[in-house]
Amino acid sequence: MRNSEQITYGLIITIGIFAISTLIGSKLHLNIAFIPYSFVTHTLMLLLSIGMIYSLKKYVNYKISIPKFKKILRPILFGLLATIIVNISMAIITGTMDNQEAHPALMNTTPLQIFVFIFIYASIAEELLFRGFLMNILNPLKAKGINILKRRVSLPVIISAFAFGLAHLILITTGVGGLFILRVVVFTTVLGLIAGYYQEKYDNNAFAIIVHMAGNTFAVIGPLMMSLNS
Repeated sequence: MRNSEQITYGLIITIGIFAISTLIGSKLHLNIAFIPYSFVTHTLMLLLSIGMIYSLKKYVNYKISIPKFKKILRPILFGLLATIIVNISMAIITGTMDNQEAHPALMNTTPLQIFVFIFIYASIAEELLFRGFLMNILNPLKAKGINILKRRVSLPVIISAFAFGLAHLILITTGVGGLFILRVVVFTTVLGLIAGYYQEKYDNNAFAIIVHMAGNTFAVIGPLMMSLNS
C-alpha cells in the first residue's frame, strides 16, 4: 500500500467507524438502568478500532503499556490545564460565563456512571480510534509538522486532534446551543493535540488515554460535588 493510499484509507476508516458507532448507538439501547446510552456507541468504537488496528497491524504500529508514574505527571497536568484554560477562555470569549450548558452525556447520570462510562470507558474507546488507529496510520506524514509553544507537533498529531474535535459536532443532533458546541470542539481539539503529542513522544497509547482522562476530570468532580451538597 502506497503512503497516499494508507493515509486516505485511514481517514475513511476512521470516519466510517465513528459514523457506524454513532448511528447504531443512537438506535440500539440496552434498557439497563445503570448503563447510559453512550455505552453502545463507545463499545462499537472500541471493538471496531481494535479490529482495524489488528487487521492493519502492518501499517498501524500500535503500542500500549503501563507508563512509569513520574512520566504521567506532566501529561496529567497539561490535560487538567487544558480543561481549565480553554473552557474558561471560551466561556469569556463567547459570553457564556453565567449561562453554562451541561453536556448531554452528563445529564441524568450519577457520579459513578460518569466515572465508569465517561472518565474511563469513553476515554479509552475514543483514544483507541483517534490516536491508537488514526494517528498511527498517518505515520507517513510524521516528518511534517509545526512548532507550537516551542514544541514540535507532527502532522499526524494535528490531523487526529482536528478529527477528534470535529467529531464532537455530532452534538448538533442533541439540540445544545451553538456556542456550547464551539467550546466543546475547541477544547477537544486542544486536548487531542496534547494527547497526540505525548503519545508520539513516548510511542505509547496509554499517554493519550491518560491525557484524555485528565481532561474529563472535572466532568466527574462537578456532579460529585453537587451530589454531596444535595
